Amino acid sequence: MRELEKLFDRIIQRVNINLRELAFDVNPLVRQLIPTGQMTKFYAFYGITPHHPLNLVFKHSNLSGSYFLGRCRVTNSLLYKSDIRGDELKKSGDLFQYQEFNVPVDQDEEIRIDDCYLIKTLVHNFSHDPETLERFFIRDTVSTHYANIHGSPADGCYLGPFATVDLTTMRDCVIGAYAYVQAGEISHLKIEPGTVWVRNPDDFNFMYRYPLNQLNNYIYFTAGSQPQGIFMDFVEDRKEAFQRVFKVVNIETPVTVPANASLDRFAVIKPKTRIGDNVLVAQRAFLQNSTLGKGANAQENCYIINSKLAGNNVTAHGAKIIDADMGTHVFVGFNSFLRGRPDARLTIGKESIVMPHTIIDIRKPLTVKPGSLVWGMVGNAEELEANSMALKDFAKIHSRISRGHMLFEGSGTNFVNAFQERIHHILEANGAFYNGNLNRGHAQKNQNISFNTIQPYPKGDKEGMYPTIIIQP
Repeated sequence: MRELEKLFDRIIQRVNINLRELAFDVNPLVRQLIPTGQMTKFYAFYGITPHHPLNLVFKHSNLSGSYFLGRCRVTNSLLYKSDIRGDELKKSGDLFQYQEFNVPVDQDEEIRIDDCYLIKTLVHNFSHDPETLERFFIRDTVSTHYANIHGSPADGCYLGPFATVDLTTMRDCVIGAYAYVQAGEISHLKIEPGTVWVRNPDDFNFMYRYPLNQLNNYIYFTAGSQPQGIFMDFVEDRKEAFQRVFKVVNIETPVTVPANASLDRFAVIKPKTRIGDNVLVAQRAFLQNSTLGKGANAQENCYIINSKLAGNNVTAHGAKIIDADMGTHVFVGFNSFLRGRPDARLTIGKESIVMPHTIIDIRKPLTVKPGSLVWGMVGNAEELEANSMALKDFAKIHSRISRGHMLFEGSGTNFVNAFQERIHHILEANGAFYNGNLNRGHAQKNQNISFNTIQPYPKGDKEGMYPTIIIQP
């Protein structure tokens, strides 16, 4: 196990060097976060399909419980139960459109992870950075529980639990717990916990900050302790259901899955769940007593419990929907937490957008009107009024508006259009519009994935380390 410990020290030193200008030390935050003995217990696994490029190289790393899909290289890194998803990698010969430029892709894109410590982190490769078309890099970075690195190359960064960086290239940055950043490119910034920031330079800027005394009830993380709060309790209470999924080789599906839909082998599906046409259910998703209508999806680390999604719904990575009814074309953003109660259901009208990292936690029935934009902390009708607006009214904003803890500047029309276009892209990429011939997406392409496992050294100085492994077609 000596090599594992030396690798940990190497990674921490490199990350701290990058963050020295911010006077930020990751060591006390992660030193005892995952005991080294825990990192030797689990196999890693990867998927093979005819639709995704297979070229995996693992060098001097620990990959405990992690999943890989697509073209990926991992060097000098510790990955603990992370998902590395390379199903939208650019290919040689593609033209990448950026503003007025059409940039040719010279070679097949790959994910490159170097000198990183990723804990239960989702990595999705869909990067919009025109400067790094062929290599989606994550280096000298530490990321903690249930963070999302989504289309966001990272160099010398730290992400707190349940943080998300989305379509943003970041260098030497600290992203606090439950912060969401979609800002194009950031450098040498410290983003405070509970910040929700969506920016398109010279176009619009959305900013919301949770009051920490409220956010700390849901997620709180400090040096010397594990992440705490309602979010962690919710996940931990359902952990045993996933243990069986990962231990059993041949597991039966308790529900009927249409021929044009996809249910991942490593998702948890409880009885009384119904899956419609063109539905995508990703790995580590959890469904219980729920209905997913045609074209809906449940992405990685999503929980949908006692709920009904009418169709063409996007439930982004890490979102949780409990005791709720969703109209068609409802978008629920990254790591949002929507909790009704059996006797106090939450209803969200069609074509609404729930911003990433939104918390709706109610004890009385609540209805969000169709075509609404919702953000922030909502516990009752009064807070919904303060933290929502009709999309058609938001689109009329031309300068600046401040409501409670939210500040928006710029073009409301462009902000709304950008979200709606992205939602359409997600549905299209996931195969929601498949008609039996055209518009195949992940729901159709992921139906027949072959999973293979790889193991580390079981004992000695190299315990927990994986030998150099090259997996190619």
